[in-house]
Amino acid sequence: MIRYLSESDVRELLTMDDAIAQVERAFRARATGRAFDVPRVRTRQPGGHLHILQGAAPEINFIGYKAYYIQPDKSRTSLLQLINMEQGNLEAIIQADWLGQIRTGAATAVAIRMLARNGSRVLGLFGSGRHAQTQLEAVCAVCDISEVKVFGRDQQRVRDFCAKMAAQTGVEVRPATSRQETVEGSDIVLTITRSREALFDGAWLEPGQCVVAVGSNAMDRQEIDLQTVRRADLIVADSVQVAQTESGDLLSAYESGLIYWENLPDLGQVLVGQRAGRTNEDQIILFESHGMALQDIYAGAHILELARSAGLGQDFPIGAR
Repeated sequence: MIRYLSESDVRELLTMDDAIAQVERAFRARATGRAFDVPRVRTRQPGGHLHILQGAAPEINFIGYKAYYIQPDKSRTSLLQLINMEQGNLEAIIQADWLGQIRTGAATAVAIRMLARNGSRVLGLFGSGRHAQTQLEAVCAVCDISEVKVFGRDQQRVRDFCAKMAAQTGVEVRPATSRQETVEGSDIVLTITRSREALFDGAWLEPGQCVVAVGSNAMDRQEIDLQTVRRADLIVADSVQVAQTESGDLLSAYESGLIYWENLPDLGQVLVGQRAGRTNEDQIILFESHGMALQDIYAGAHILELARSAGLGQDFPIGAR
């Protein structure tokens, strides 16, 4: 039997705290050789783009993939499929749009908990779209945030976002007066946009800040400039393997000789102590997030377990062996 879970099922079952726990588990498993991730493959067509991420997690007995198709009008279809590794049968098909949003935020939370300085309370946020909502929720889940400054091109959209998220989080969320104000005085600077050019001048960065760049998961996107890369005392990626093929932020730095891939740690390596993370409060640290199948697979397996306990979803009599 295959359990099919809808977007509404996923929203009902998966909390941010659970997503953070499962995403951290995925990072640790990959770093210690207990799970394996295959970078995203894209099939680009004039009518839309198909993206496929694959991974295997033997410790939870699942191998699988997420496939999502995005059309020019931004409409999308996103499905996660989980296959039982021992039996070889498909166990679950999970609608994965909300899953993708919440696990992306969860990866940011794991990184901030590990890389931001202690007592971080002020967030400078570039972006006010759907992913910005779960990013902000994730940051608030791991930090005692007291103020959020939001910058975006559409001022009315930013105002609406601030009002909504202030009510949701109980935190002061306000529009930033400028790009520079978004950066200056912030403990954490977070970018979640589709920008094709740098959002701020790296000269504005201050000692101790943690920069989290989430939107640049394609070669034609860029959220940070080379000055930010130069000033970073440590650069960490969710997956350096993925960054080499799709980090618009880091590829230009690599071509310029500013970074060498072999010198960059994966977040999982930092989590398990294989590579150093923050060593003092004055370091400027850059975290680059691009997305990994394992984040979906671990979170999806947890959702499936919860759904079975709660009796949610639909079972289809196919796929059994």
